[in-house]
Amino acid sequence: MKRKVFCVGFGKTGTSSMREALEMLGYRVTGPNGTDDPDIAANLESMVRDLAERYDAFQDNPWPLVYREMDARYPGSKFILTTRDETKWIESAVAHFGGSSTPLRTLVYGVGDPKGNEAAWIERRRRHEREVADYFRDRPDDLLTVDVTRDPDWKPLCDFLGLPVPSRPFPHQQSRVKREFRSRWGGLGRLVAPFVRL
Repeated sequence: MKRKVFCVGFGKTGTSSMREALEMLGYRVTGPNGTDDPDIAANLESMVRDLAERYDAFQDNPWPLVYREMDARYPGSKFILTTRDETKWIESAVAHFGGSSTPLRTLVYGVGDPKGNEAAWIERRRRHEREVADYFRDRPDDLLTVDVTRDPDWKPLCDFLGLPVPSRPFPHQQSRVKREFRSRWGGLGRLVAPFVRL
């Protein structure tokens, strides 16, 4: 039985690429979950407990909020902190979520819409990454910090999980989506794809 793998980086830090990579490695992956649940704060514990029993790996929200609890519940689990250049990250978040809010994003960031609240989102992410690093500071074998948006490479992940490196390229969701965009929209897609932000 695989040890559970919890990806505890915030959304838009390469979480979709990590999900696809873990699926390619044979994990059953879930996330994000509970995005539109108006009572997510009250239901969070029961939701994550149920999902944690049914899956091997977890990414995006709400998993960054519950890494301590999951560590206690599943000793020997592995944790992956995906990170990304702050400027690119907040630009991507605003482009993707700007103008909308969800109960879960409000729970994570204190305010659900990144547009106009960029400083609050950046500070919340910084605090989260400091807290994760501090929590695992004496356990370097249990935490991998990686920027798959800058360096999509199997080796750090596979070394961390003790698995062989696949022969297929590491999945890079942004590149894949842009390729699909170019393919679907032909010449227009080729012109616009370089400006698509994810």
